[in-house]
Amino acid sequence: MATYSKRGYKAPKEKEVKEVFEDVKIDEKDSTTAGVFSKLDETASKTEDFVAKNQKIIIGLVAAVALVTIGYLAYQKFIASPKEDEAANEMFVAQQDFQKATDGVASDSLYKLALNGSEGKFGFVKIADEYSGTAAGNLANYYAGIAYLNTGKYTEAIDYLNKFTSEDIILSALAKGAIGDAYSQKNQQKEALESYVKAAEISKNDFTTPRFLLKAGKAALALGNKEEALKYFTDIKENYDTTPEASSVDVLIGLAQ
Repeated sequence: MATYSKRGYKAPKEKEVKEVFEDVKIDEKDSTTAGVFSKLDETASKTEDFVAKNQKIIIGLVAAVALVTIGYLAYQKFIASPKEDEAANEMFVAQQDFQKATDGVASDSLYKLALNGSEGKFGFVKIADEYSGTAAGNLANYYAGIAYLNTGKYTEAIDYLNKFTSEDIILSALAKGAIGDAYSQKNQQKEALESYVKAAEISKNDFTTPRFLLKAGKAALALGNKEEALKYFTDIKENYDTTPEASSVDVLIGLAQ
């Protein structure tokens, strides 16, 4: 069989063929990458030594965290949640008595039932004490405070309302304002004024703000501080002119001037 060669083509001589890939040695000092890996190895080695030396402590800490987590979950499932349900169940009758009292049906006696219990169920006082730390126990403080306020027990009203906390801005304002009402009934106008101002400032809205600005202004007038009273009345006139409180504020502004 004939073979053909292109003109000018020369086959490479055997001696000219060299090994392209030879063993290459890299000086670690001249290689950034090698240095980084070396440091990583060194760090890993130190970490392993630390873990080995402190294994008991680390295991103890992990176990402690696990126990706290498990304990919290168990508490929520087996203690807190059932306690919340139990408190809510206890409070149902007291809430009914309270609602009837606010509707004006034999209010004094019904408020007392709501406070002290009826039909074999706890009243707000007992619920607040027995179920403190629960949402129902906290709410019982508010109910008890309002019930005491409406039955003329102003010191008790202040005590229970001060125990009540809420993220609901309207309910928080009403509770603080009720404390002002209790102080006002005790003729402690300075404390009443402070509570009314706080109630008005909790949230700027057309419901609670003008209501407690009006009461703050009246308390300031009772203290003989006309300038401060004028400030609260003017605030109502200028910023809450569509509210029921604004309808009578002009007369009070005249008294404060």
